[in-house]
Amino acid sequence: MTYPFSTPNQVTKYDVIDEVPARAMVIFAHPDDAEIGAGATAALWAGQGCEITYVQCTTGSSGSNDTEMTSERIVAIRAAEQRAAADAIGVGDIVVLDHPDGELEADRVFLGEVVHALRKYRPEVVFTHDQHRINGFQHRDHRHVGITVQDAVYPYARDHLHFPEHLVDGIEPHKVKHLLYWGTDQPDVIVDVSNSVDTKINALAKHESQIAGLSFGSDMDKRLRGRHIDAAKGYGFEYGDTFRRLTART
Repeated sequence: MTYPFSTPNQVTKYDVIDEVPARAMVIFAHPDDAEIGAGATAALWAGQGCEITYVQCTTGSSGSNDTEMTSERIVAIRAAEQRAAADAIGVGDIVVLDHPDGELEADRVFLGEVVHALRKYRPEVVFTHDQHRINGFQHRDHRHVGITVQDAVYPYARDHLHFPEHLVDGIEPHKVKHLLYWGTDQPDVIVDVSNSVDTKINALAKHESQIAGLSFGSDMDKRLRGRHIDAAKGYGFEYGDTFRRLTART
Protein backbone atom coordinates (compact mmCIF):
# COMPACT_ATOMS: atom_id res chain seq x y z
CA MET A 1 0.00 0.00 0.00
CA THR A 2 1.30 3.48 -0.85
CA TYR A 3 0.57 6.74 0.91
CA PRO A 4 0.27 10.22 -0.59
CA PHE A 5 2.78 11.80 1.77
CA SER A 6 6.13 10.44 2.90
CA THR A 7 9.31 11.49 4.64
CA PRO A 8 12.67 9.66 4.96
CA ASN A 9 13.12 7.46 8.02
CA GLN A 10 16.67 8.69 8.51
CA VAL A 11 18.15 12.03 7.55
CA THR A 12 21.81 12.14 6.59
CA LYS A 13 21.90 15.75 5.35
CA TYR A 14 19.53 18.51 4.34
CA ASP A 15 18.28 18.78 0.78
CA VAL A 16 18.58 22.36 -0.47
CA ILE A 17 15.32 23.92 -1.68
CA ASP A 18 15.92 26.48 -4.40
CA GLU A 19 12.63 26.31 -6.30
CA VAL A 20 10.23 29.18 -5.55
CA PRO A 21 6.51 28.35 -5.82
CA ALA A 22 3.90 30.67 -7.28
CA ARG A 23 1.82 30.55 -4.08
CA ALA A 24 2.61 29.63 -0.49
CA MET A 25 0.71 29.78 2.79
CA VAL A 26 1.92 30.12 6.37
CA ILE A 27 -0.55 28.71 8.92
CA PHE A 28 0.30 29.64 12.50
CA ALA A 29 -1.20 29.75 15.96
CA HIS A 30 -0.41 33.22 17.31
CA PRO A 31 0.75 36.61 16.02
CA ASP A 32 4.57 36.47 15.61
CA ASP A 33 4.72 32.66 15.10
CA ALA A 34 4.85 33.06 11.30
CA GLU A 35 7.91 35.30 11.38
CA ILE A 36 9.66 33.16 13.99
CA GLY A 37 9.00 29.94 12.10
CA ALA A 38 9.17 30.82 8.42
CA GLY A 39 9.84 34.56 8.17
CA ALA A 40 13.17 34.36 6.37
CA THR A 41 11.96 31.92 3.71
CA ALA A 42 8.64 33.73 3.26
CA ALA A 43 10.48 37.02 2.77
CA LEU A 44 12.89 35.44 0.28
CA TRP A 45 10.06 33.92 -1.75
CA ALA A 46 7.88 37.03 -1.62
CA GLY A 47 10.80 39.02 -3.01
CA GLN A 48 10.96 36.57 -5.92
CA GLY A 49 7.29 36.91 -6.81
CA CYS A 50 5.65 34.21 -4.68
CA GLU A 51 2.17 35.12 -3.42
CA ILE A 52 2.27 34.58 0.35
CA THR A 53 -0.91 34.23 2.42
CA TYR A 54 -1.02 34.09 6.21
CA VAL A 55 -3.61 32.14 8.20
CA GLN A 56 -3.53 33.26 11.84
CA CYS A 57 -5.49 30.75 13.91
CA THR A 58 -5.97 32.62 17.22
CA THR A 59 -6.44 36.25 18.12
CA GLY A 60 -3.49 36.29 20.49
CA SER A 61 -5.85 37.27 23.30
CA SER A 62 -3.68 35.95 26.14
CA GLY A 63 -0.31 37.12 24.87
CA SER A 64 0.81 39.56 27.54
CA ASN A 65 2.75 39.50 30.82
CA ASP A 66 1.50 42.98 31.71
CA THR A 67 -0.93 42.54 34.63
CA GLU A 68 -2.72 45.75 33.61
CA MET A 69 -3.38 44.49 30.07
CA THR A 70 -6.80 43.21 28.96
CA SER A 71 -7.59 40.67 26.26
CA GLU A 72 -9.49 43.30 24.25
CA ARG A 73 -6.54 45.68 24.21
CA ILE A 74 -3.89 43.07 23.44
CA VAL A 75 -5.89 41.64 20.53
CA ALA A 76 -5.98 45.05 18.85
CA ILE A 77 -2.28 45.67 19.56
CA ARG A 78 -1.21 42.31 18.22
CA ALA A 79 -3.39 42.61 15.12
CA ALA A 80 -1.68 45.87 14.20
CA GLU A 81 1.75 44.40 14.90
CA GLN A 82 1.00 41.34 12.79
CA ARG A 83 -0.13 43.42 9.83
CA ALA A 84 3.02 45.54 10.06
CA ALA A 85 5.20 42.42 10.24
CA ALA A 86 3.38 40.84 7.30
CA ASP A 87 3.89 44.01 5.27
CA ALA A 88 7.62 43.87 6.03
CA ILE A 89 7.76 40.25 4.81
CA GLY A 90 5.72 40.98 1.67
CA VAL A 91 2.58 39.06 2.61
CA GLY A 92 -0.72 39.77 0.88
CA ASP A 93 -3.82 38.57 2.72
CA ILE A 94 -4.01 37.62 6.39
CA VAL A 95 -6.88 35.28 7.22
CA VAL A 96 -7.62 35.65 10.94
CA LEU A 97 -9.60 32.85 12.56
CA ASP A 98 -11.49 33.97 15.65
CA HIS A 99 -10.22 31.43 18.21
CA PRO A 100 -9.15 32.58 21.69
CA ASP A 101 -5.48 32.18 22.52
CA GLY A 102 -4.99 28.94 24.46
CA GLU A 103 -8.40 27.49 23.54
CA LEU A 104 -7.73 26.18 20.06
CA GLU A 105 -9.15 22.70 19.49
CA ALA A 106 -8.27 20.24 16.73
CA ASP A 107 -11.96 19.79 15.95
CA ARG A 108 -14.11 19.77 12.82
CA VAL A 109 -14.89 23.50 13.00
CA PHE A 110 -11.20 24.44 12.93
CA LEU A 111 -10.48 21.78 10.31
CA GLY A 112 -13.16 23.20 8.03
CA GLU A 113 -11.74 26.72 8.36
CA VAL A 114 -8.28 25.56 7.32
CA VAL A 115 -9.64 23.45 4.46
CA HIS A 116 -11.56 26.45 3.16
CA ALA A 117 -8.45 28.66 3.25
CA LEU A 118 -6.44 26.03 1.36
CA ARG A 119 -9.13 25.67 -1.30
CA LYS A 120 -9.57 29.43 -1.67
CA TYR A 121 -5.90 30.47 -1.90
CA ARG A 122 -4.54 27.23 -3.45
CA PRO A 123 -0.96 27.25 -2.16
CA GLU A 124 1.62 24.90 -3.60
CA VAL A 125 3.59 24.95 -0.33
CA VAL A 126 2.28 25.24 3.23
CA PHE A 127 4.39 26.11 6.29
CA THR A 128 3.22 25.27 9.81
CA HIS A 129 4.20 24.11 13.31
CA ASP A 130 5.61 20.60 13.71
CA GLN A 131 3.16 18.84 16.00
CA HIS A 132 5.61 15.98 16.61
CA ARG A 133 8.34 18.02 18.31
CA ILE A 134 9.29 16.31 21.59
CA ASN A 135 12.69 17.78 22.49
CA GLY A 136 11.24 20.68 24.43
CA PHE A 137 7.98 22.25 25.47
CA GLN A 138 5.53 23.38 22.83
CA HIS A 139 2.33 25.41 23.18
CA ARG A 140 -0.83 23.31 22.95
CA ASP A 141 -2.19 25.65 20.25
CA HIS A 142 0.91 24.92 18.14
CA ARG A 143 0.32 21.18 18.34
CA HIS A 144 -3.32 21.53 17.39
CA VAL A 145 -2.43 23.71 14.41
CA GLY A 146 0.12 21.18 13.14
CA ILE A 147 -2.31 18.27 13.49
CA THR A 148 -5.14 20.15 11.82
CA VAL A 149 -3.07 21.50 8.94
CA GLN A 150 -1.77 18.05 8.06
CA ASP A 151 -5.30 16.64 8.13
CA ALA A 152 -6.63 19.58 6.09
CA VAL A 153 -4.00 19.06 3.39
CA TYR A 154 -4.66 15.32 3.23
CA PRO A 155 -7.30 14.25 2.60
CA TYR A 156 -9.84 16.95 3.38
CA ALA A 157 -8.88 19.83 1.03
CA ARG A 158 -8.12 17.36 -1.74
CA ASP A 159 -11.30 15.28 -1.77
CA HIS A 160 -14.51 16.87 -2.98
CA LEU A 161 -16.81 14.86 -0.71
CA HIS A 162 -15.23 16.41 2.38
CA PHE A 163 -16.81 19.79 3.19
CA PRO A 164 -18.79 19.88 -0.08
CA GLU A 165 -20.51 23.05 1.16
CA HIS A 166 -17.29 24.91 0.33
CA LEU A 167 -17.56 24.17 -3.36
CA VAL A 168 -19.43 27.28 -4.49
CA ASP A 169 -18.38 30.55 -6.11
CA GLY A 170 -15.34 29.05 -7.79
CA ILE A 171 -13.96 27.24 -4.72
CA GLU A 172 -12.68 23.81 -5.75
CA PRO A 173 -10.75 20.93 -4.12
CA HIS A 174 -7.03 21.57 -3.92
CA LYS A 175 -3.86 19.46 -3.71
CA VAL A 176 -0.90 20.93 -1.79
CA LYS A 177 2.49 19.82 -3.11
CA HIS A 178 4.65 20.24 0.00
CA LEU A 179 4.20 20.71 3.74
CA LEU A 180 7.14 22.37 5.49
CA TYR A 181 7.25 22.14 9.29
CA TRP A 182 9.27 24.53 11.41
CA GLY A 183 10.41 23.95 15.00
CA THR A 184 11.11 20.34 14.14
CA ASP A 185 13.43 17.86 15.85
CA GLN A 186 14.27 16.26 12.49
CA PRO A 187 14.78 18.84 9.73
CA ASP A 188 15.58 17.42 6.32
CA VAL A 189 15.52 20.44 3.98
CA ILE A 190 17.19 23.84 4.01
CA VAL A 191 16.68 27.17 2.24
CA ASP A 192 19.47 29.69 1.64
CA VAL A 193 18.10 32.79 3.37
CA SER A 194 21.28 34.83 3.39
CA ASN A 195 19.51 37.66 1.55
CA SER A 196 16.39 37.69 3.72
CA VAL A 197 17.44 37.27 7.36
CA ASP A 198 17.52 41.07 7.77
CA THR A 199 13.90 41.20 6.58
CA LYS A 200 12.90 38.52 9.09
CA ILE A 201 14.55 40.45 11.95
CA ASN A 202 12.89 43.68 10.84
CA ALA A 203 9.49 41.97 10.67
CA LEU A 204 9.87 40.35 14.08
CA ALA A 205 10.77 43.71 15.59
CA LYS A 206 7.26 44.91 14.68
CA HIS A 207 5.92 42.63 17.43
CA GLU A 208 6.96 45.06 20.13
CA SER A 209 4.44 43.79 22.68
CA GLN A 210 6.04 40.32 22.51
CA ILE A 211 9.68 40.84 21.57
CA ALA A 212 10.88 43.97 23.31
CA GLY A 213 14.45 45.03 22.58
CA LEU A 214 14.88 43.34 19.21
CA SER A 215 16.93 45.53 16.89
CA PHE A 216 19.84 45.06 14.53
CA GLY A 217 22.95 44.34 16.57
CA SER A 218 21.08 43.52 19.77
CA ASP A 219 21.77 40.33 21.73
CA MET A 220 18.45 38.92 20.55
CA ASP A 221 19.35 39.69 16.95
CA LYS A 222 22.65 37.86 17.38
CA ARG A 223 20.94 34.82 18.89
CA LEU A 224 18.42 34.62 16.04
CA ARG A 225 21.13 34.97 13.42
CA GLY A 226 23.24 32.39 15.21
CA ARG A 227 20.59 29.72 14.68
CA HIS A 228 20.52 30.41 10.95
CA ILE A 229 24.33 30.42 10.81
CA ASP A 230 24.52 27.06 12.60
CA ALA A 231 21.95 25.57 10.23
CA ALA A 232 23.93 26.65 7.17
CA LYS A 233 27.32 25.25 8.19
CA GLY A 234 28.79 23.19 5.38
CA TYR A 235 26.35 24.37 2.75
CA GLY A 236 28.29 27.22 1.16
CA PHE A 237 25.98 30.02 2.28
CA GLU A 238 25.81 32.15 5.42
CA TYR A 239 22.26 31.71 6.71
CA GLY A 240 19.91 28.74 6.41
CA ASP A 241 16.25 28.05 7.24
CA THR A 242 15.53 24.38 8.01
CA PHE A 243 12.27 22.45 7.91
CA ARG A 244 10.85 18.93 7.90
CA ARG A 245 9.17 18.29 4.56
CA LEU A 246 6.27 16.10 3.55
CA THR A 247 5.84 15.83 -0.22
CA ALA A 248 2.75 14.69 -2.08
CA ARG A 249 3.29 11.76 -4.39
CA THR A 250 2.04 12.29 -7.93
